[in-house]
Amino acid sequence: MPKKIGIIGAMGIEVKFLLSQLEPEPGESSPRKTAAGGMSFAEGRISGVSVVIVQSGVGKVNAALCAQRLIIQFNVTHIINTGIAGAVAHGLNVFDFVVSTDALYHDMDASGFGYKAGEIPQMECSDFPADRAMAEAAQSVFESLPEFHNHSLVLGRIASGDQFISSTDAKARIARLFAPACVEMEGAAVAHACYVNGIPFVIIRCISDTADDGGEAMYSFNEEEAAALSGRLAVSLLGRFKISN
Repeated sequence: MPKKIGIIGAMGIEVKFLLSQLEPEPGESSPRKTAAGGMSFAEGRISGVSVVIVQSGVGKVNAALCAQRLIIQFNVTHIINTGIAGAVAHGLNVFDFVVSTDALYHDMDASGFGYKAGEIPQMECSDFPADRAMAEAAQSVFESLPEFHNHSLVLGRIASGDQFISSTDAKARIARLFAPACVEMEGAAVAHACYVNGIPFVIIRCISDTADDGGEAMYSFNEEEAAALSGRLAVSLLGRFKISN
């Protein structure tokens, strides 16, 4: 079965670089564009790999709808979710990277029914594991490219919720309960959709802020550069992660 990689960014700045690298499939004059579900899907090739690039919109529901449509309508075989995030792990600085080992919801709370924080009632899994080969390939690519030598990368957990975390207290609570490397608003929903559909995925995040009391101001200065850096790593991953047809 031919392989096709879905690449999701929540915002325009998170897919801008990717779209600039998109070439048409052989025999076509331009990348193919499809409007569906309130989103625009762009199909073509990057580094010789067939891809579908889409801006999902912000938040968990938008991300899950987007991933599900990529799987069902566009028949993608792997998904990369690229974008920005707030640092939680010690030692992570702005413009460093996190590549997912797993992802969960930090705002899922059914503790009143006896579940642990983050645990999804009646599901066997609440911390959705990323594809190890994709994650390790992303780390290998990162370490091999000179343009990333002034940055750091950690393999770690992604915690997602429908909140922009810009409070030291909120950050401390998430760190205590879930020990993620970073927080953002879409990754776990993409991971959830991939998990239930059996689709390998990886989440790439470049740090735009520190998710604390200074996070909002810092984010506004760094979001575009961080988004572009994340996109560049995703493109480099496509070039190195050989997905055979």
